[in-house]
Amino acid sequence: MTAILKKEFKSYMHSVVGFLFVAVMIFFFALYATVYNFASGVPYLSYTLSSILLLFWLAIPILSMRILAEERKQRTDQMILTAPVAVGEIVAGKFLAMAAVFMIPVVLMCAVPLYLRRFGEVPLGETYVVIMAFALYGLACIAVGLFVSSITESQVIAAVLTFVILFVTYMMAGIEDLISSTGNLLTKFLSIFDFQGRFVSMASGILDLTSVVYFVSVIGLMLFLTAQSIQKRRYSVSARNLSMGAYSSVTVCVVTALVVILNLIVTRLPERYTNIDVTSNKMYTLTEQTRDILEALDEEIDIYVIQDENSADSTVAQTLRGYADASPHIHVTYIDPVVNPQFIDQYTTGSMTANSVIVESSKRYKVISYQDLYETEIDYTTYQQEVTGYDAEGQITSAIDYCVSEDMPKIYMIAGHNEYTLDAGFQTAIEKENIETETISLINYDAVPEDAECVLIHAPESDLSQDDADKVIAYLDRGGKVLITTDYAGIELPNLERIVAAFGMTLQNGYAVDNDSNNHYQEPIYLLPQVAYAPETEGLTGAYTYLLAPYAQGIGIVDEETEEITYTKLLTGSDSSLVKTNVGSAVQYTYEEGDIEGPVCVGIKAERAAQTDEGERSVLYVFTSARMFMDNIDMAVSGNNKKLFSNIMGTMAGHETSVSIPAKSYQLEMLIVSAREMICFGVVMVIAVPVGLIITGIMIWLGRRKR
Repeated sequence: MTAILKKEFKSYMHSVVGFLFVAVMIFFFALYATVYNFASGVPYLSYTLSSILLLFWLAIPILSMRILAEERKQRTDQMILTAPVAVGEIVAGKFLAMAAVFMIPVVLMCAVPLYLRRFGEVPLGETYVVIMAFALYGLACIAVGLFVSSITESQVIAAVLTFVILFVTYMMAGIEDLISSTGNLLTKFLSIFDFQGRFVSMASGILDLTSVVYFVSVIGLMLFLTAQSIQKRRYSVSARNLSMGAYSSVTVCVVTALVVILNLIVTRLPERYTNIDVTSNKMYTLTEQTRDILEALDEEIDIYVIQDENSADSTVAQTLRGYADASPHIHVTYIDPVVNPQFIDQYTTGSMTANSVIVESSKRYKVISYQDLYETEIDYTTYQQEVTGYDAEGQITSAIDYCVSEDMPKIYMIAGHNEYTLDAGFQTAIEKENIETETISLINYDAVPEDAECVLIHAPESDLSQDDADKVIAYLDRGGKVLITTDYAGIELPNLERIVAAFGMTLQNGYAVDNDSNNHYQEPIYLLPQVAYAPETEGLTGAYTYLLAPYAQGIGIVDEETEEITYTKLLTGSDSSLVKTNVGSAVQYTYEEGDIEGPVCVGIKAERAAQTDEGERSVLYVFTSARMFMDNIDMAVSGNNKKLFSNIMGTMAGHETSVSIPAKSYQLEMLIVSAREMICFGVVMVIAVPVGLIITGIMIWLGRRKR
């Protein structure tokens, strides 16, 4: 086998064919990489590789057409057929020679993601999986070309037939849609020959072991069929030839059946064993929060997708399969609105967009619009909406919790003092925790309503009245829960501070700064506080996980040794932090006379026994950077501020596990590539390397002809 491998590889590299093949592959790959990755700044290589799959129709037939057909035509195959070499070794040697030529540009592709990392974040896991899928696709095509070349002595016929087969396998998904948009037995059979579909399943960021097994089994089957084709020519026409023909036919049927059975077995395995999520943000992997909720689930949940299964959003379908695998109580059903148009009438009187989801239990149901499964924003350079986040898990987990909850907790948001309004992202976080909200002015109530699970006072710019403060304190005395945020504006708020003082704390007037470069972002006033371990900070205490608290005040504790009140300092500055009290006259961030030395606390939880006979605990949260609960600040730390907010809401609502799952970023930031770098890459890889390879191949070919 080794001798045949060396012979065939040298024959390719001593002729124009091998160099031309490598040059063409590199040219088109570099051309699309220049357009997508360098000029447009796309960090994903899947766009580039998907665009050059059509090369397999053209280049591989040329590479494989002569490998066996030419030998058969020239009768030089007789030496191989009569040699004491196993047919399998002959086939393997020739296949590996073509594979070696094909892998030369593939190896070069592997270096490009590492080069692109100079210009921004590149998802290496996704990138190398799609390169692997590209390589497997190409090797499967080469195996097909090798088999076709073995059954004819005409190079032209071998090339044309290989082209037709590879073209059909590429277009198979479209052919299936033409036959039936809803799928039938014929389309299921035709899907066996869908090469591109297997590639796409891995190009989306999933290491799909079923696709790997499929490509490997196709390669193995094609090599086996090639060996059988050669084997039959080793025998002359005789009674023995007839018996060998029968034996070969039976063997082919048995091996083909075994390959089909192997793939059927693999496809029946649970996806948690066959699909490995390699996306940088674990797009398709359910979070621990969701898994905890599903493990505790003891009611049957039906999830209906308003779309034919074959046409459904593949990303959402992948997520739903994760739910079904995680819990036997989850049942996913696809409803084709064309076949069953009356189905949605029992859930809504209006229309429902395709791919919308309905989650239903015996208690209630919730409709999730398809648009809500993705986060979008307007790109003001094109004035078009673009998808920025994937929120299917957050929406579906919240809907499941809503459907099984006995009752809905309620938060009252206090108004009437120029309070901040929660940004849309944080309002959505409350909704995803399945908490009802109502904005009230306490002047209209004798007391905080009895059904209040908690109260939110969000950065009032004017002070509460004495009566309002008394009502909040009375609510806390009854075992209530209150979240107060502040935004230092240089004005006194004595009644608000009286609520804080009821728990032995004071608001330190001034701006908190942190002079430790590891604990601030750009400027010392933009704190990256240290995060304490607590239920509210679950998932936020790991390395390189930051919260951003700009323009914060400090929180002082009168007596930390008191046994009546328990303090948990959730967010604190470093030892280099302090509170600048003379905001208007301060000339530096370091300590000046009158400043309050740190470490500064900017987020705290205080608990004490309620003044009731029911053993309840009163809870007061104070965060002195109201701006940390704004969408634009939250985006700077990848949604971590919102996660903290969701955890606090869930804790106050009595949820053992937060049901608010943050949306997962849909795409990484674009690469920033200079025009010079783009031009250099294009000139070298699109022009110089391919031209150099072709010239080298021609010179080697001419040199051999002269000899």
